[in-house]
Amino acid sequence: MTARSMTSAGILLYRKGPAGLELLLAHPGGPFWRRKDRGAWSIPKGEVRLDETEETTARREFLEELGHAFEGELVDLGSATQRAGKIVRCFAASGDFDVDLMRSNLFEIEWPPRSGRIARFPEIDRVAWFGTVEARSKLNPAQGVFVDRLEARLARGAA
Repeated sequence: MTARSMTSAGILLYRKGPAGLELLLAHPGGPFWRRKDRGAWSIPKGEVRLDETEETTARREFLEELGHAFEGELVDLGSATQRAGKIVRCFAASGDFDVDLMRSNLFEIEWPPRSGRIARFPEIDRVAWFGTVEARSKLNPAQGVFVDRLEARLARGAA
């Protein structure tokens, strides 16, 4: 079950809030991301395994990173390529999620570097709902296109 390391897939959950469209974004965990905010957030996503479809990956990653399965319908928003070359496939879904219920899986790294000690960190340290303007500034720049595509679909009544 090796991963196709250059391809990830995830779900952009959205809802209608009092001020308009809101998007659920995830902040990566671990020491590298601790003090990063603008441009650091992402859709909950992960690497596509050789034995699964991108939609299956998106659902698995939602469960692993948020601690809850998403069973609803997904709408394909296509792909975007991040600066380092990773391809991200995004599926949108209407739904709600209580951010206080988020429970992420953990990963291990040597920390501090060259210390010989292994530390465990959550893959996602927090999730939050953002309006579209703020979401664009929080998201990894390559993923902003997913907000545009979702808004266009909703304007056409297609999502």
